[in-house]
Amino acid sequence: MASGSDRNPIIIGGLPSQVPDFDPEETQEWLDSLDAAVDERGRERARYLMLRLIERAREKRVAVPEMRSTDYVNTIPTRAEPFFPGNEEIERKILNATRWNAAVMVSRAQRPGIGVGGHIATFASSASLYDVGFNHFFRGKDEGDGGDQVFFQGHASPGIYARAFMLDRLSEQNLDAFRQERSKAPHGLSSYPHPRLMPDFWEFPTVSMGLGPIGAIYQARMNRYMHARGIADTSKSHVWAFLGDGEMDEPESLGQLTIAAREGLDNLTFVVNCNLQRLDGPVRGNGKVIQELESVFRGAGWNVIKLIWDRTWDPLLAQDRDGTLVNRMNTTPDGQFQTYATESGAYIRDHFFGDDQRLRAMVEGMTDDQILHLGRGGHDHRKIYAAFKAAVEHTGQPTVILAKTVKGWTLGPNFEGRNATHQMKKLTVDDLKGFRDRLHLPISDKELEGGAPPYYHPGRDSEEIQYMHDRRKGLGGYVPTRVVRAQPLTLPDEKTYASVKKGSGQQSIATTMAFVRLLKDLMRDKEIGKRFVLIAPDEYRTFGMDSFFPSAKIYNPLGQQYESVDRELLLAYKESPTGQMLHDGISEAGCTASLIAAGSAYATHGEPLIPVYVFYSMFGFQRTGDQFWQMADQLARGFVLGATAGRTTLTGEGLQHADGHSQLLASTNPGCVAYDPAFGFEIAHIVKDGLRRMYGPDSEDVFYYLTVYNEPIQHPAEPEDVDVEGILKGVHRFSEGTSGSIPAQILASGVAVPWAVEAQRILAEEWNVRADVWSATSWNELRREAVDVERHNLLHPEEEQRVPYVTRKLGGAQGPFVAVSDWMRSVPDQIARWVPGPYQSLGADGFGFADTRGAARRFFHIDAQSVVLAVLTELAKQGKVDRSALKQAIDRYQLLDVASADPGAAGGDA
Repeated sequence: MASGSDRNPIIIGGLPSQVPDFDPEETQEWLDSLDAAVDERGRERARYLMLRLIERAREKRVAVPEMRSTDYVNTIPTRAEPFFPGNEEIERKILNATRWNAAVMVSRAQRPGIGVGGHIATFASSASLYDVGFNHFFRGKDEGDGGDQVFFQGHASPGIYARAFMLDRLSEQNLDAFRQERSKAPHGLSSYPHPRLMPDFWEFPTVSMGLGPIGAIYQARMNRYMHARGIADTSKSHVWAFLGDGEMDEPESLGQLTIAAREGLDNLTFVVNCNLQRLDGPVRGNGKVIQELESVFRGAGWNVIKLIWDRTWDPLLAQDRDGTLVNRMNTTPDGQFQTYATESGAYIRDHFFGDDQRLRAMVEGMTDDQILHLGRGGHDHRKIYAAFKAAVEHTGQPTVILAKTVKGWTLGPNFEGRNATHQMKKLTVDDLKGFRDRLHLPISDKELEGGAPPYYHPGRDSEEIQYMHDRRKGLGGYVPTRVVRAQPLTLPDEKTYASVKKGSGQQSIATTMAFVRLLKDLMRDKEIGKRFVLIAPDEYRTFGMDSFFPSAKIYNPLGQQYESVDRELLLAYKESPTGQMLHDGISEAGCTASLIAAGSAYATHGEPLIPVYVFYSMFGFQRTGDQFWQMADQLARGFVLGATAGRTTLTGEGLQHADGHSQLLASTNPGCVAYDPAFGFEIAHIVKDGLRRMYGPDSEDVFYYLTVYNEPIQHPAEPEDVDVEGILKGVHRFSEGTSGSIPAQILASGVAVPWAVEAQRILAEEWNVRADVWSATSWNELRREAVDVERHNLLHPEEEQRVPYVTRKLGGAQGPFVAVSDWMRSVPDQIARWVPGPYQSLGADGFGFADTRGAARRFFHIDAQSVVLAVLTELAKQGKVDRSALKQAIDRYQLLDVASADPGAAGGDA
């Protein structure tokens, strides 16, 4: 690991602009030398000398400005390439067999009656990149640690399956069940890397474009974090991310490059497969995506290795004394290079070399076929090995390898470099024959003409297969492999939860603060305290978590090299190389990537971490919902806190901060267990059960989402007869009505429960209605259980029909039922089907706005008085109250006048 001074300079490659010249004569000598080089040897020679001087200056650690991009040639010159330790002939045979099986698997999946799709062109372009990694670099988990973490490009999955087939990790039956996970169970293979679908094979879901890059960055950072805190020895782990050049257009792909450079993550390598094509056309037809990406990564502080040309270009480049060939490479746009990939050698001779006599002279002794096979560096094992070796040996910076390839490489003229290649899935008999011949495989024409093309395996005792096994044995086991070695945690006893169960007494606190108080007690636990990973996007003070600064501290691998401006304060900002808190800046995407890396550490490294990610509620599932889906796919665990929840609790902040729908978004994620608690004692039971379900003996692959609020309320102590089952399943009776003769039921969640209690009082005192108040801790879980019950009943009509929990729970209560929350009506409406009686919901539908809390709630008609009107309305429908009472209530409470509402507590504080 590089030292802090080496990998985090405050000035990156810059020079002072106002430094006086203390030796003008020496300066003039250098300038005269440059002038002489230009005059006598030409500009190209002078340019070369300048570049070599810059190179030497960097070797001597002399700060010179960074160049945005370099020539369109390989970064590693031929003279600097290391010895290639593998048997290239055997590796070529292995790669040919893998290429064949990957393409055949997808082609067979298009057989009549199936037609499930698949992609073959991406792997065809990147096969050599993976092969070198498998044979020489990717570490497995057999040594007992986490090995390397490899983020495979999603569309390359057929090639990874094909290699596993060669190693007897998958059978022919598995390959024929590609994308048929249920109909061919248990042999089915998922379309892409999906750990939830193949939990013993894949580690990281990557096919949602952009999530692989950001996930890899934060995985590398999490490795360093765990090592620094003494939780796991990750010093040998290297993170590899295989990406597409088109994928780099996603904001998540490039948005967090600077944190990798800032923290010197030299345990991270991006390999960008630059086949110059998107799904439907060139990535940069008029430009050069490799040059563009080089500029971006260099500017972000990464080490950049360009891998553009294979060894067949080396003799030509050696002849290029005046730089004419390099200039042609520099000025040819990507769209034209794609055309060259599909044309003949004669075309390339005429159009690439032909209009300059110096270039044409270089290839006079070459045949058209030789010119045609001037290849790209991403297909040359020796060049790839040199790039990978340089990447893992580089210190102080993360590395990106920009590898130029041809999409659909080796698949034949109908596939290679074609705009439609990504969507092409089936090879014709002629395509197969040409493909077979190109790969030199012993497969007869008869086998190709007789139906589905066969898979090819050279035999378990063949030198190719033995070579593959030996290489993987030497590197610590098979990749990809997901292993769960973590043991259940010893969870805290009841004493840990006692404080928050006592309530807040006369003090008013928000549910956010109730959770923070509980978290503080949990972090004191000797068994699990150190495993908590606190994550927030620049909002710890907002959420009252600055109390953790002095003890837990903020993780920074460089420590704190300055005096904090608030150092005199008790809760001063404090950074430490062993800090427990992750302060990821204003980046919810970065925080969620940290959450996923921490939440899956139990599998990645065999050490459970308990992430607690707290964020502005609006910026969770709405902003990073794709990552929460990724989290579920990766089987990650932990607690997610949507603080400042609700559409009317943060009204001073206006429309884009007013969250009335995240609970509904959370309901769409099958791995998310979502709660909307009202009081501290509910939070205590939910968190306790969450720890049990995620980290206990029978751990489940779920994560918990709690919406908490910033509105101070008095929290009651836990009732003696607390209904723990009801809290956990989603609804319990919080306050039984004691006055009035007309029965009714009010269901409320989160911050709305106090409104319901106030409505209960008004109904009893003014309308002779005896209403029970139920705290609906989870509308989502109630619905999920009810749906499961209906599914069981549908498929088991001969058995006694089950009854959903919410129906049974409310079965003895006399309706009508009115539901209210600070969410849009769709949230409580989730259970309408199973409520045993007339049901009406109130909600904050529509955009939020800036005003007082009282005015906002009156506008949405979810305040206590509006609840009263809703209950009376439902009773009037049943004939239990006169309809004239409804107009009386509207007039009495001035429900049509927003300004008449009690403003309540301030609504603008965060």
